[in-house]
Amino acid sequence: MPTINVTRDADADPAIALPSYETAGSAGADLRANLPDGDRATGWFLAPMERRIVPTGLRVEIPDGFEMQIRPRSGLAAKHGVTLANTPGTIDSDYRGPLGVILINLGSEPFVIGHGDRIAQAVIAPVVQADYRLVDSLTDTARGAGGFGSTGRG
Repeated sequence: MPTINVTRDADADPAIALPSYETAGSAGADLRANLPDGDRATGWFLAPMERRIVPTGLRVEIPDGFEMQIRPRSGLAAKHGVTLANTPGTIDSDYRGPLGVILINLGSEPFVIGHGDRIAQAVIAPVVQADYRLVDSLTDTARGAGGFGSTGRG
């Protein structure tokens, strides 16, 4: 099991929990909003079709050979239409900056992001880097060049 070292930003609220797995079988650890001091009581409003980088107040150190994937929370998407603008987001092992989550409101109503709300989940995954090589031709397959729905409906 890899260990993810975590520090808090200087202005982060230390009362906000670190990423945590809600059940024994959870693949993702919940990330929480850690809003600026002046916004903690009211939260942030996210209008329909608005996107915003929501701070977690954290910085992470991911071991070499791993990445942190930032994924949406299914409940926010199903109930409110709130998801991630880039999913999954990737946090590379050599990144040490603030951990933010790009939320977008695809719903029809404004959504309030509360201080401490669970806003996304982090999945730690192994990374394999490939060697890209220019060749004269590619091998043939039954599918060939068919794409974007070529194997069936949708």
